[in-house]
This record gives sequence, C-alpha cells and structure tokens, in this order.
Amino acid sequence: MAITLASPLAAQKGGKKKKKKGDEEPPTQQLEVLPDPPSTSSVETTHLGYLLSPLSAKGLLSQQTHDAIRALMRNPHHASVVKLRAFVAGSGDVRRIQTIVSEEFSAKHQPLPSVSVVQVGALPLEGAQVLIEAAVSGKKALNPHGVAFFSGQQVVADPKPDNPLGPVLPTVEKSLANLLKAAEGVGVSASSMMRVTCLVSSLADYTAVSQRAAQVFPGATLSIVQLQRGPLQSVAECEGVGRLPAGEGNAVTLANPPGLTPSPNYSQVALVRAPRIVFSTLQMAFGNSDADARLAFERLSRLLEAGKTSIKNVFFTQVYPLTNSSLERVRATRFFYLDKTRPPASTMIVFEGLPSLDASFGLEVIAAQN
Repeated sequence: MAITLASPLAAQKGGKKKKKKGDEEPPTQQLEVLPDPPSTSSVETTHLGYLLSPLSAKGLLSQQTHDAIRALMRNPHHASVVKLRAFVAGSGDVRRIQTIVSEEFSAKHQPLPSVSVVQVGALPLEGAQVLIEAAVSGKKALNPHGVAFFSGQQVVADPKPDNPLGPVLPTVEKSLANLLKAAEGVGVSASSMMRVTCLVSSLADYTAVSQRAAQVFPGATLSIVQLQRGPLQSVAECEGVGRLPAGEGNAVTLANPPGLTPSPNYSQVALVRAPRIVFSTLQMAFGNSDADARLAFERLSRLLEAGKTSIKNVFFTQVYPLTNSSLERVRATRFFYLDKTRPPASTMIVFEGLPSLDASFGLEVIAAQN
C-alpha cells in the first residue's frame, strides 16, 4: 500500500490566505481615565509652606496652566504640592484646570492635590491667564511652633469712586498696615510671613503696590490680582499666613489683637498648633435662595467628614461671592453650620466668576484634622 504525504508547500497553499500587513485591523486604543483631584487634602502643620507659579503670557490658558503646574512641581525644595488655588483671567475654559492638574500629576505618579479655581478681572502681566498659589509639604519642619492664618484686611477707599480702576496704593498700604498690626499682635514678625495675597480693584499701579508689599513682608510669596474687570468700588483686601513664634497653646486659638476692629462674625487670626490641617476644595452654591446656600454648606460638611474632620473644626473660610446679594446670603447662612461662639478667620469679597455659570458664590475652608 502506498501512502502519499502532502508536502509542507502543498499544505500552505491549501490553507488560509495570509493577510497582508496593511489589511490588519489596528488594535483598539483605550484612553486612560484620569482620577479627579480629591475633595480634601491634608498636611502636617509644621511642614506647611507656600509656592507661587511664575506668570507667563505664552500660549493660551491650557498651555499656561501646564507650564505653571510643571514649574510648581519642579520646585527647588522638592516639596510635595498639597493644595492649589488658581486665579484665572480671560475667557478660557476654567473647567480645564482640574483636568490639567490630573494629567500633570498622574504623569509624574504623584498624589493629586485638591484644587480650587476662581475667576478674577486681571493679572499683573498682559496676556497672562492663570496664577497659581500652592500649599506644599516640605521635606523638613518649616514651622516648628505652628502657623497663623490672618483674615483679609479690607479697606474701601471710596464706595462710589470716579474711577474704580484707578491707582490703589494708598488703599493697599492701609490694608498691609492692618495685616502687619495683626501679625505683630500675635507675635509673628513681618519676616515670618510665608504668604500674602492682596485682592484689589485695580492693577493700575501694580509695580508700586508689589514693591510696597515686598518691603512690608520681605519673605512672603506675594500674589496681587484684580478682583473684577469692572469694579464698582476702589478696594483692597490683603490676607496672609505666617510662622508662629515659640510658645504653647491649644490646637486652634482664635484671636483678635488690639488695634483692629473686632467683629462678632469673624476672628482676625487663627493660631494653629494642631498636628495636621485639612484643605477643602471649592464648593459652589447654585442659585440665589437660602436653600441653595445651605446646600453648599451641607456638601462642604460632608466632604470634611470624609476628610477626617468636621465643619466645627474650621478655623479659616475663604468665600468668593459674585454679587453683594450673594455675599449677604453667606452671612445669613454660615452660622447655621459654623461655630458662632468661635467664628473662624475669614476672607470674603466679591470676585469676577466661578467655574460654573450657575454659581452664586464659592466657598473653601481650612480645618484642624481630628
């Protein structure tokens, strides 16, 4: 019996036709889903520091944001970024800021910071669209005795000025003098101030304003932004954060140094010696009713609980109302949630805008961790 075996060549010819390289379907690409920045972030109080992104007019908002974040991440102190506050000017889509933060930090495999974004009227460089303040955690203890958070010192030059966009140096000088008085009243020297932020109605004399602020607080990172494109009054409000001198005290002490006008609604200074503090992200109120305002505070309360603290532990509030009516609504609502017997230090002044067109005000806080 003869058996014929098929040769390999014959088997190949009888098999399936080999696909050409160009006929192959490309593999399905799956885009990486980026994590959202956290609703809260925390830092050891003794390691807290501040950095400021450089201003740039190169490109539009997205490119400037990428460049600003990269500059903050490659800081010479190798500090870890914990919280970002972005002041945005111009017509760019501010909702892109959080996405860009996620892209940059995920690419470097670094923990994401919490992020707050507010719109301002202008920044001190023509063409610049974003300025970012960064709270960071240093490699070593920077504030061995704790940190002081100072309320914004608001000075209104003229409620109805002829030119609201005119020079503001005399107004800023009064605000800086009050901030210095608050610092010295709790033993914080001018050179121990870590961050000073001045919110002003105009940048007409920015050079003189920045030089004066640097003279008063020579060691601080300094931010100066114009609150609104078309302000209705000439105003300045400077807030700050400084290192406490040696001494003992409670985890949080709310103080009103002599020489400053006391208020039942806020404290001038929060002296913080708690081991850790928590930064919240921005919470917005959508709508103009009391119920809308309460809902914003309730959301804030829930996210603080998730961050291992509570709204009763808040020692500093930063409020961004878009109108005077929304500012008054915050005043009418806040002590349903905050402790009126120990009112937090605070900055509250009308801004240009927020990431949502439906928002009436924004709110972020700093609290001692449980």
